[in-house]
Amino acid sequence: MSIPVVDFGAYSLTEKDVTDEQLHSLSKELKSAFTEVGFVFLKNSGILREEVDRVMDISKKFFLQPDELKQPFSRKCFANSPNHGWVSMETERLNPSRPGDLKESFNITSLHPDIKWPSSGALSGFQEIHTSFFQHCKELSLRVLRVMALGLALDPDVFLRAHSLIGTDVNGTTLRSLYYPPVNCEKAKEGQLRCGEHSDYGSITLLFQSSEGLQVCNRSGEFISAPAIPGAILVNIADLMQRWTSDQLISVRHRVLLPPVGDSSTRQSLAFFVHPDDEALITCFDGSNKYPPVTSGAYLVERLSETYVKM
Repeated sequence: MSIPVVDFGAYSLTEKDVTDEQLHSLSKELKSAFTEVGFVFLKNSGILREEVDRVMDISKKFFLQPDELKQPFSRKCFANSPNHGWVSMETERLNPSRPGDLKESFNITSLHPDIKWPSSGALSGFQEIHTSFFQHCKELSLRVLRVMALGLALDPDVFLRAHSLIGTDVNGTTLRSLYYPPVNCEKAKEGQLRCGEHSDYGSITLLFQSSEGLQVCNRSGEFISAPAIPGAILVNIADLMQRWTSDQLISVRHRVLLPPVGDSSTRQSLAFFVHPDDEALITCFDGSNKYPPVTSGAYLVERLSETYVKM
């Protein structure tokens, strides 16, 4: 299995005029990738590598601080958006059967004006840099969702109507800045990974990687390494979209292994997890009732409770 690469230039963030023929061509390519592999690389999206680097640079400055300076921004400290904020090392278990993941992250789920942001010293641009990137990822995601609907011969706005509140407190879409510090493999717990095997929870995910390390499960159940293609965004289907499309589009498990013994390098990535609005009712669009109806918000709460179960 190889992950297809699709040129999204015709409908990139910098393009205002796209023809029906170009949209049709893109929709066929995305549908093929998402039905056969579940993942696709998008190149020429309109999100520049320089912007990605800026977000990673200021995120790393936050992560390299002592924990006591990060603690005031911890997840669960924000009443209006409980998934917003810093997640410390080994707090998450994306595969609940493994020890806590060897990573930390900063979740941005709300752009509410009352949200408190890191801002001291070298972090003075943290809010502006992340907010701008969030908005660009949102716009690109809506374009991808529109193309996906066309590929499924649906109303092109059907997915957009269910994602109209991204960035508010009634939509679970999350920009996660992820930091994987150096690992001494000999001191890791048995079965511990940087990120345990899992599938994503929502509609689609945009992933920006600084280096290789991600592995994707193929149809035969074997994990294969996903390359890091400079300037390309890795996009995958998530669980609610698989339910929505009655398994036409597939949500695939993936993971990040420990580095090889003696490898002391760090890893960074940015993931934009796209979710329908909390009250959106997800039903099989073909009327098959293959999956029972579920609201996006309730499904996300259920999945997060499994991820953050007490160890």
